[in-house]
Amino acid sequence: MDDASLSEAFWSVAHRLRHQTRVALEPWDLSPSLARALSVLSRHGDMRLSGLADHLRIAARSATEVADDLASRGLAERHPDPDDRRATLLVLTDKGRETAEAIKAARRKEGEQVFSGLDTEERDELGRLLRKLQQ
Repeated sequence: MDDASLSEAFWSVAHRLRHQTRVALEPWDLSPSLARALSVLSRHGDMRLSGLADHLRIAARSATEVADDLASRGLAERHPDPDDRRATLLVLTDKGRETAEAIKAARRKEGEQVFSGLDTEERDELGRLLRKLQQ
């Protein structure tokens, strides 16, 4: 397969995954970016907005908008940072943790459907290759 065909195949699969992710998120009325923020907080715990911005690779002011949106939906709250009284932490609420877990399960199910045509060995190889490309 030449590089152009490989690239087209990769983008086709990526597009399919993005579409299925949007469909999977519909029950929660969340954008993929908000779901990613929930995932980061679920995986890494309470964090300052600057840390969230770093994890999401977005500007600090955009992290403020993400935090405001999560808070308005009852998924996260701002709390004083016990290590620095001038700073605040973004903390998932119980609803936020439950939503993050439900989204994780839905995305896992969607991923299983996308990759169902691959056997275990092929999935392992694909995972290895994708991790290599991430570096």
